[in-house]
Amino acid sequence: MQRLHIPIHLRWGDLDAFNHVNNTSMLKLLEEARVRAFWLPLPGEQAPGTAVLESSLHTGVLTLIARQEIEYLAPVPYQRHPLDVQMWFGKLGGSSIEVCYEVCSPTETAGEAGQTVYARATTVIVKVDAATGRPLRLSAEERRAWEPYLGESIDYAHRR
Repeated sequence: MQRLHIPIHLRWGDLDAFNHVNNTSMLKLLEEARVRAFWLPLPGEQAPGTAVLESSLHTGVLTLIARQEIEYLAPVPYQRHPLDVQMWFGKLGGSSIEVCYEVCSPTETAGEAGQTVYARATTVIVKVDAATGRPLRLSAEERRAWEPYLGESIDYAHRR
């Protein structure tokens, strides 16, 4: 299974009073990685081949978050190198996608010990018709772009 590697920089404001990335900031970091990985880029931007989703009011397609889950494995300290947000799909449904993530230490600082996995997460997104609110099927183009990144869903510790 292939994984996308999306570098995401931390901002000083992402830290909480304990000097690590807090829960709401983690959700924002995951959102930023997801948008860069799957939504069509703006003119002049670089994007991976998985960036095929067009979602906005003017296109008539909305992408709604149906569920999110995060399992924290280690505190994320502030660092100047970007985090390595690794992403893949646990499921491609009729109108939904299950995006899986591992938020890892920067590849530049991994060293011999390898990367630290700070968190694992899942987001379920549903494509919806903006006018009717009804689910929309994934397109053939979306499936072609995303199927190489289809793998196992995350097996969270609390479910074992």
